[in-house]
Amino acid sequence: MPPVAPYGSWSSPVTSDLIISGIVTLGQVELEGGNTYWLEGRPREQGRSVIVLRTPDGVTDDVTPAPYNVRTRVHEYGGGAYTVSAGIIYFSNFSDNRLYAQRGRGQPEPFTVDNPALRYADLTVDGPRSRLICVREDHTESDQNAVNTLTAVDLPSGSQTVLVQGADFYSSPRLSPDGTQLAWLTWNHPNMPWNGTELRLAEILADGSIGEARTVAGGTEESIFQPQWAPDGTLWFASDRTGWWNLYRLRDDHTDAILPMDAEFGAPQWVFGMSLYAFAGERVVASYTQNGCDNLVLIDPDTGSVSRPELPYTVFNNVRAEPDRSVFIAASPTDLAAVVQLDLNDGTTQVLRHAGSRSVPDSYISVAEPIEFPTEGAQTAHALYYPPKNPDFVPPEAARPPLIVHVHGGPTGRTSDALNLSTQFWTTRGFAYIDVNYGGSAGYGRAYRDRLNGQWGIIDVQDAVNAAKYLIDRGLANPEQLIITGGSAGGYTTLQALTSTDFFTIGSSHFGLSDLVPFARDTHKFESRYLDKLVAPYPEGEDVYIDRSPVTHAEQLSAPTLIFQGLDDKVVPASQAEFIVDVLRKKGIPFAYVAFEGEGHGFRRSENIKAALEDELVFFSRIFGILLDGSAARLEIENLAATQV
Repeated sequence: MPPVAPYGSWSSPVTSDLIISGIVTLGQVELEGGNTYWLEGRPREQGRSVIVLRTPDGVTDDVTPAPYNVRTRVHEYGGGAYTVSAGIIYFSNFSDNRLYAQRGRGQPEPFTVDNPALRYADLTVDGPRSRLICVREDHTESDQNAVNTLTAVDLPSGSQTVLVQGADFYSSPRLSPDGTQLAWLTWNHPNMPWNGTELRLAEILADGSIGEARTVAGGTEESIFQPQWAPDGTLWFASDRTGWWNLYRLRDDHTDAILPMDAEFGAPQWVFGMSLYAFAGERVVASYTQNGCDNLVLIDPDTGSVSRPELPYTVFNNVRAEPDRSVFIAASPTDLAAVVQLDLNDGTTQVLRHAGSRSVPDSYISVAEPIEFPTEGAQTAHALYYPPKNPDFVPPEAARPPLIVHVHGGPTGRTSDALNLSTQFWTTRGFAYIDVNYGGSAGYGRAYRDRLNGQWGIIDVQDAVNAAKYLIDRGLANPEQLIITGGSAGGYTTLQALTSTDFFTIGSSHFGLSDLVPFARDTHKFESRYLDKLVAPYPEGEDVYIDRSPVTHAEQLSAPTLIFQGLDDKVVPASQAEFIVDVLRKKGIPFAYVAFEGEGHGFRRSENIKAALEDELVFFSRIFGILLDGSAARLEIENLAATQV
């Protein structure tokens, strides 16, 4: 029989070194001429993003030489940082914001002016006119008053011409197959792209300028996602006009619904270049989310037939296709993310690249269990529950595990059941873990997504508390050992829960907002009016912002708190963390403040990812009095009584 050991003290094969060893983030798949390209974010290279090429004969190699970093900061969150046309790669380089052209594996050559105030994203090559059409963001005046346009960049000369301007935001410029029309998305403050966008269409005139544009779908209360031209010249898009992001086709000024269902064929457009469907000749390969789980289908739009390939995955994104194949990024509860190729003729799959080696037996893997739980207002909310699991230990009889309540960012985001070794880091040590898809999360329809409007800092906190109560009532969590944690918006919910309730025993905030007023007043343009819908219009509703800010109620802090912060964070500056730190210090509450030089909004460097995990383990264990095996890093905890050390 395995030895008996307290929850939280179990030794685990899922170490911080394993998590950062060889692990990469995968993104932006592109296909051209049988070649497959994708992006890899590499923590061991200081978070550098590299384009990788796999040729039809199976040879895989990097094409982005050091020190180039394929990344853009348009909207601060980026995406759509490169494209490929006729074997030439065009990309945005993070260090100088310039656009580069790279032929084969040759040296990248800049073709835009050396002006860091200009940023580019969502690149589309207009071959017949020898130009690139993109979203350009001009920060010459200020970050908050950046000017967004659709701009053409002449490839031979680098000269730039603004094609479309006047709106607050643009995305998804897409050329028709014959090159005569341009479609794009646009929206204005205070909307975010998942609130309301317009799909516009215009002819390209003989001189390359854009003719009179007309709105063909969308509005202030309808969100359009991923406009894309089919090979036959029809324009496709996803719209949430029914309460669900479903697919539509515009043909001869008539819009047809494709496979209408209570499911999401779209997602919040936090980054550029998102793709959840693609054309494989006359068929469409599409991913959709239903009941919190992803599915992949093949659609014949003319016959209406639908087939579902038998695949071992529950998460799909970055879907691309050619007539006989589709390539996407996929994951499952027991598989890390991978670049996967699906043969559309025989249904076989091939993994082109794993995000990393799992190297942990199935017997240690805690698989997510979807749950629905009751919450305020006679509503139900959603979460993914991971029970503690480690075959090498058994807990003491009648003991309950400490519980980590994780709150995702966004807040218009969603957590999935894809294998995450950072989650397994905790469950293999004897912690229960619950990922809360609180009201406001994507993946459950527009009504659920809109539940957070005017209620941020209230509903998310209530759902986090009620998720924990649900597990406590079932004997699955120790009510005396409750941890709440999250990053960005999840960090805000963490701090809000600690200052508006006394429910949680420990809090761990990763670059979380503590003061909504300066965020509404001073943050970057993309999110500068985001809180108008989530909290109240600003400045008219400033009193609500003040009341909803953790700093306002910081004197009510009583739980030990761990604060992580990137010192180069442009979304949530370090001052937001340091105010809370000052209160914790003055009140004599145990806390630790871990600030990382060179990190922004989210940690990309392997040494910092490792340090954050180990510091959390030390903090939680020392506060709860759990004895560790001595392998974890030391952490300075202020105000910790000698008896707790």
